[in-house]
Amino acid sequence: MTKKETNNNTGKPVENFKKLSIQVSLNGLSFCVFDTVANSILNSEKVVFAKELTPYEILKRLKLLFSTHHIEEDQFSEIVVVHRNNLFSLVPQVLFNEDELANYLKFNTKILANDHLAFDELESYEINNVYVPFVNINNYIYDLFGEFTFKHNGTVMVESLLNNHSASKEAVCYIHTSQRQMDVTVIASKKLLLFNSFNFVTKEDFLYYLLFTLEQLELDTESVSIKLFGDIEKDDDIYDLCYNYVKDVSMFYPSFTEHPGIDRPEETIDFTVINAF
Repeated sequence: MTKKETNNNTGKPVENFKKLSIQVSLNGLSFCVFDTVANSILNSEKVVFAKELTPYEILKRLKLLFSTHHIEEDQFSEIVVVHRNNLFSLVPQVLFNEDELANYLKFNTKILANDHLAFDELESYEINNVYVPFVNINNYIYDLFGEFTFKHNGTVMVESLLNNHSASKEAVCYIHTSQRQMDVTVIASKKLLLFNSFNFVTKEDFLYYLLFTLEQLELDTESVSIKLFGDIEKDDDIYDLCYNYVKDVSMFYPSFTEHPGIDRPEETIDFTVINAF
């Protein structure tokens, strides 16, 4: 399957005001139906699994979710599938070769010989994100709707944060948490210093990965700014623990000026789901 395919095989007229975004991971699912005319969310749900599932089990849960909300009966002007996993590697454009995708990944993660590899281009920032998508999910969406686009959640996360980040020279460490996964994005002077993703169980795990990241980038805990968002609140144990070790810790509430009808979507919808379009 290519990055984007076209096949309106339903024979139904496509409504041009509704868009569908879906995020898929081993730990959960979420989707959002967005009304581009009213600039509002028509339907959404976020499901967190009690344990990590296999791609086969995820597909069964996605079919159930779509059936419950009658998604498969609808038509959309745009569909975006976001794949959320740790099977990725960011590669500078100057070092990128499309024939070497497996080599970019093999040092960071274990991949299989039959894994399908894909990449996203972050053209404005001269970065490519190489990753392993959930092929069975892509096949299902294609059979159901025809044309759609798929991306890695890291692509959406990095682009969204870079696009809205100020030109400050001071490093800012954004940490998005969802389903016991922390996505760490460090930006300074509108440049990406790091994006990485870690699975954690305890608050101590979270702190370890945070301090390890700061150490690797030689960032001072007295001056770096930590901004937390996603499945976390100011009174969480994680927030309190981070505050004991890092001077500048605060909650981050993303601006959704392009979607004024949306109020604090991060509480019920994944950040990358609403920013996927």
